[in-house]
Amino acid sequence: MNTYSFGANMARHRTGLVLGALIGLTGGPSGMLFGAAIGYYLDKLIRSVAGAESWTQAKAQTAFFDATFCVMGKVAKADGQVSAEEIQYAEAVMTRMQLTGASRQRAIECFSQGKEADFDLAQVLEPLRRALVNNASVKQMFIEIQLQTALVDGEFSPSEGLVLTQVCQMLGITQREFEAVASRMKSEGSFHQAGGQSGGQGQFEGAGNAGLKQAYGVLGVGQDCDAKSLKMAYRKLMSQHHPDKLVARGLPDEMMQLAKEKTQEIQAAYDAVKKSRK
Repeated sequence: MNTYSFGANMARHRTGLVLGALIGLTGGPSGMLFGAAIGYYLDKLIRSVAGAESWTQAKAQTAFFDATFCVMGKVAKADGQVSAEEIQYAEAVMTRMQLTGASRQRAIECFSQGKEADFDLAQVLEPLRRALVNNASVKQMFIEIQLQTALVDGEFSPSEGLVLTQVCQMLGITQREFEAVASRMKSEGSFHQAGGQSGGQGQFEGAGNAGLKQAYGVLGVGQDCDAKSLKMAYRKLMSQHHPDKLVARGLPDEMMQLAKEKTQEIQAAYDAVKKSRK
């Protein structure tokens, strides 16, 4: 190990080193060194078990990419037959990600693997779970993509719901968190149908009361919320879906467009609500 690597390794486990040294301080210099060594190895073990060890951004992005399309295939096949709408949605996601050549072929192969009857979700979700320890925003983005697969033909079936429940359990997403995301996703679809327009223009033409109700749903708040709560909900969602932040936390670069579209959806809904309150 060179000097740089040694220094970086010590810095990564400095919390264990310092705490161990402090605990061993009562034993004099030798006790302090012994305590620091024990603290270092305990810190390393804890990080390894928690999945925080050796997970680079590149590895996290690969885990996210593979899991995305494998689980999409699993969800699409859950009710026995992959519909034309689900295939079109998968292809649309690949197109929006501008996947070509080998990367597009990899996405197709992952989708096909997920459709296999004996496909094990843990095969792709365990690496993703380890990559996204304490990373709620990227987990949420992952669930949103899978929910959209299930909702593309209107409603998700009980069998699709079972797969999504398993996904949430493996990733450490609570039922309450899942239901909140599902509610917002359904509102997004209805918002479009009612006349809401995304694209970052903040337009909202001819949607009427039904569309306005769905705009509130996109933001995850009720129509009776005050201005402060509305703005807080909007800012929280925009922060959670900020493309640069998500990529830094493990979202593949190719998926930045999906994150951008999501912020445009949120912005359109917020602009609609603000306009109605003038």
